[in-house]
Amino acid sequence: MMLNQLRQIAIFAKTVEHGSFRAAADVLHLSPSVVSHHIAKLEEELGVALLYRSTRKLSLTSDGEALLVSAHAMIDAAEDFFSVATNQSTQLMGELSITLPAVMQQSELLNHMGSFTKLHSNVSLKLDFSDTRANLIESGVDVAIRMGWLEDSGLKARKLYEVERHVVASAEYLKNKPNKITVDEVETWDWIEFTPVGFINLFNFPKEPKRVFKPKSKIRVNSALAMHQLISNNNGLGALPDFIAEKEVANGEFEIILPKENIPSLGVYAVWPANAPVGGLTSQFVEYLKVSINA
Repeated sequence: MMLNQLRQIAIFAKTVEHGSFRAAADVLHLSPSVVSHHIAKLEEELGVALLYRSTRKLSLTSDGEALLVSAHAMIDAAEDFFSVATNQSTQLMGELSITLPAVMQQSELLNHMGSFTKLHSNVSLKLDFSDTRANLIESGVDVAIRMGWLEDSGLKARKLYEVERHVVASAEYLKNKPNKITVDEVETWDWIEFTPVGFINLFNFPKEPKRVFKPKSKIRVNSALAMHQLISNNNGLGALPDFIAEKEVANGEFEIILPKENIPSLGVYAVWPANAPVGGLTSQFVEYLKVSINA
């Protein structure tokens, strides 16, 4: 059936419902002559009369009565579809595949993700904790949570919040170190390097702006959790996010090295494919995280 015939059938049903061409025209925002033309055209194409016309009222022929039943079924089906579509747009549904750094297992961010699923009962999350940065397109990942500084890419990105960090070492490791610690001195110590970030802007030298803090790494890891374990085992010092070192700092197992130095925080970003629909599940999930974290 052609789209024009569907339109004619809908106009026919409205005409019968309102009892006249003029009344139907007012509801449909058409002229009475256009309404009459569409019904006449429909009768011509079907080869039957659908309405008896008089100066006072319209009445259905037997063919018109039969068509009206089908017309109502068609309109009801269309209304049901739009109702479902509207409901889906307000009630999110589907599964999101999300990749996160392993250290995020201990982050408050997880609670916000869980709250999103409580708010939208038809949404499920598949969380993959990995310190290997996945290719979102090739891996079929909807959202990646990344910590550090973003590189330019063809992906969409939204900064969610910042993570404070400090250089820490175990109290046991510091037993044989001098009480008065300087940046020059710690540069020669046993450093555990977090490779995704490195030592960029770790310490500054205000009197020597061209100098770069570049210690020699004793151990290099791509996992903040592994760095935490190595520091706990007295292997050296490293810059850890506060949320995974705060317990040990509080109970004295870790000490903050040069606490007065300004160490740049790490950005936490949501990254997702550029072709994700605006206003879809992915973008609403990211927006929810941004708002709830900073509430």
